[in-house]
Amino acid sequence: MTLRKGTTAAVLVALSSIAIMFGPGLGRSASLWSDAPLVAQPSVAVVSPWVALARALKPAVVNISTTRVDGGQRRHTEKSLGSGFVINPDGFIVTNNHVVDGAKDIRVRLADGRELAATVLGRDPRTDLVLLKVDAKGLPVVPLGDSTQLEVGEAVMAIGNPYGLEQTVTTGIVSAKERFIGAGPYDDFIQTDASINPGNSGGPLVDVRGALIGINSAIFSQTGGSVGIGFAIPIAIAKDVLPQLRERGTVVRGYLGVAVGPVPADVQRELRLPAPAGALVAEVVPRSPAASAGLARGDVVTVFQNAPIQSPNELTRRVGGTPPGTHVALKVVRPGAGERTVTATLARLPDEPATDER
Repeated sequence: MTLRKGTTAAVLVALSSIAIMFGPGLGRSASLWSDAPLVAQPSVAVVSPWVALARALKPAVVNISTTRVDGGQRRHTEKSLGSGFVINPDGFIVTNNHVVDGAKDIRVRLADGRELAATVLGRDPRTDLVLLKVDAKGLPVVPLGDSTQLEVGEAVMAIGNPYGLEQTVTTGIVSAKERFIGAGPYDDFIQTDASINPGNSGGPLVDVRGALIGINSAIFSQTGGSVGIGFAIPIAIAKDVLPQLRERGTVVRGYLGVAVGPVPADVQRELRLPAPAGALVAEVVPRSPAASAGLARGDVVTVFQNAPIQSPNELTRRVGGTPPGTHVALKVVRPGAGERTVTATLARLPDEPATDER
């Protein structure tokens, strides 16, 4: 502050000297500033909307650390392993499954400094989500948004604990939607350039309204640090998963019994399909619902329950999101036979991940 005042005085002295040297014209011009304050005072304080969002949401973001056993009986404590957020004021906390996987002891540090033991109510490795519970009441929460309405280019904020630096806020935009990165059969990530680093996992990604639209989960990096390519699990997926984790501790999914892949260009041309579209059946599991329905290798599934199928992953997500026992209709195009509709009764996907997830 002293430096700023001294600098201002020096400038004024210099202007006065110039006015004397060059005559009254510049002197009159300089005198126009004489009645103005040295520092402009805005009549209304301008506050970024991100400031208000950070103030409101940071209290609901938590730091998660775990204790693991490193072989034998030697215990190893890892601090600031990840982030999480309160989704219900009665102590329900969401984070990534990989943050607490294999942990013998889970500790949650709240924004107010309290450190509480957490128990796992349920986990879903396929979507990398886990629901924790701590003994606390009246906690601040992150309000839920709607990731299905999210647009590429929208501004977003990530909050978490990268490298143990608690309550860190970064901003960016939605870079892309429905990203498949090979993390699992239910990949459907939001891509963002908001800075996400190790320790951000499990923290919230919110929109400009302060509503939760994703759970930060992964980054693409050759160095281990942020390069502006981060991935978040859409809240639309979490809305399906978390109630089941609270109720039964696991997620029940539908199972069709096919291995599918993208439709090659020559097959698209042969079957006169719009490109890209459909899921090519590469394999049918014997005695599965697909086998009973008459699906065969080489079929292309184009519609599932009246919804067009644009990719193999979309078929996987739709089948998994449909309850077992549901009678489903699929439109299938078969080489040499044209389009037809088949019906199948979905079974339950086994709890242990298998090679075939559909």
